[in-house]
Amino acid sequence: MARIKSALEIALEKTESVKSDKASISQYEAKQSGKRLANSYLENPELSLEAEIKKAPADQRDSLKEGLFDVLVSQIALPAGKDDEKRIAAVGKGLSVLIPDSRFSALYGQLTQALTQYLDETEQFEQMLKQQYGPKLRQKEEELSRRMGQQVRLDPFQDPEFVAFYNQNMGALKDRYQSAVDQVREEAQKLFASPGE
Repeated sequence: MARIKSALEIALEKTESVKSDKASISQYEAKQSGKRLANSYLENPELSLEAEIKKAPADQRDSLKEGLFDVLVSQIALPAGKDDEKRIAAVGKGLSVLIPDSRFSALYGQLTQALTQYLDETEQFEQMLKQQYGPKLRQKEEELSRRMGQQVRLDPFQDPEFVAFYNQNMGALKDRYQSAVDQVREEAQKLFASPGE
């Protein structure tokens, strides 16, 4: 006759695998700490990542760095405006701690210049598109003014036709620069995955 196991014996059998998995839980927690550290760093770029990494136990540093890297590399993106330039610089500084390779520093420096140029071009391009669309917008304003019996001023971004025209033309400009962003992100992934090559 088969022996009937107690609930305690069954529970102990099920938790045996959990005991051996404590190391992976520890690594997971270290990676999550790295992600939190990256977010703190992005809020306060004066924070010393080197010092924070050194504070971590030696067996958790790689996982901590992975978490840091995951967040920082995700921040390599086209800027929405001039305010993003500080974030871009902080991301580069943070990644250079994780990827101490002069090739990456040079590549990121080129990207920073390209993104500054992108912001300038975006501003100029927007003005040019508004100028180009200006006569059509004034025609719409005159038509609305006649209908309503009072002076009407339209913001170009309130006109669906202008927004479609704007998005179509700005999309081409963004695509050109997005490829540079993607290239730097891929290079960062390669260099982080295989340091010292």
